Amino acid sequence: MNLAACSRVAVFLCTALLLAPSVRAADDYVPGPDSKPQEGVPKGEVIKGSYTSGEKSVFPGGYRDYTLYIPQQLDRSKAAPFMVLQDNGGYSAPVAFDNLIHKKEIPALIGIFIGHSRVKALNTNALDRFNRSYEYDGLGGEYARFLIDEFFPMIEAKHGIKLSTNAVDGSIGGASSGAICAFTAAWERPDRFSRVFSSIGTYVGLRGGDEYRVLLRKMEPKPFRIFLQDGSGDLNIYGGDWWMANQEMQRALEWAGYDVKHVWGDGAHNGKHATAVFPDALRWLWRDYPAPIKANPTASRRCRRLPLSMVSGRW
Repeated sequence: MNLAACSRVAVFLCTALLLAPSVRAADDYVPGPDSKPQEGVPKGEVIKGSYTSGEKSVFPGGYRDYTLYIPQQLDRSKAAPFMVLQDNGGYSAPVAFDNLIHKKEIPALIGIFIGHSRVKALNTNALDRFNRSYEYDGLGGEYARFLIDEFFPMIEAKHGIKLSTNAVDGSIGGASSGAICAFTAAWERPDRFSRVFSSIGTYVGLRGGDEYRVLLRKMEPKPFRIFLQDGSGDLNIYGGDWWMANQEMQRALEWAGYDVKHVWGDGAHNGKHATAVFPDALRWLWRDYPAPIKANPTASRRCRRLPLSMVSGRW
């Protein structure tokens, strides 16, 4: 190896050593005490189940796992508030629910942690078909209709619970494709979901999610609030740039007059940062409960209603 090559290797090694501490420090989020079991806090019941969709289902022929969290403080004689989390939950949610319910910072809500459906393979030489992107990333009201008209009635009957039909009691969240799924559910059915938790949301060009940043600016605001989390180390691939897309969503939401809060970090496409901030996100989402959530609460929408000719493209 000649002198020039040795110099290049030396520079590379020195640079790697200098950068290593900062690389290790980035994305190093640690959950706080509200995400850890605390002495004297009642623990909610955690029930696991599975559900297979029938032929008339919105998503026929698939099976999915789910988990219910039922707090000890739940009054089963009343319709309960709830939070749906895609991808079978996460964020140390049951523990966070325990602690925040005990401190009366959120209501005694039911946690509904639900997975996407899978279709059984026809033989042992094939894999099951995963419907995650189909169910989560697509725009439209199908997933919300599945939850409201099919899945909620099933778990109510099977587990002896009653979910509130009042939008003020409905919350939904998720990560990545599960985040845009949660946003779409509230967008399509704000009459049932008024609080959204979105972490590393997939608001990019996979199945049309990149359209929301424009739709938000063109349409009247809807009565839900949303907490956004993302990190500068998120994905940047063929579908788009997750980090930039989430920032564009935040700016569009604020411009359109939504009640939105965001927490940005340096994390990658994972749940570390979201888990650390989840208890604070819950406090923010459920603040002033049970007051109703209003569209454009501070009258900050920046444009007036456009004439029909302009909206339809006839200038």
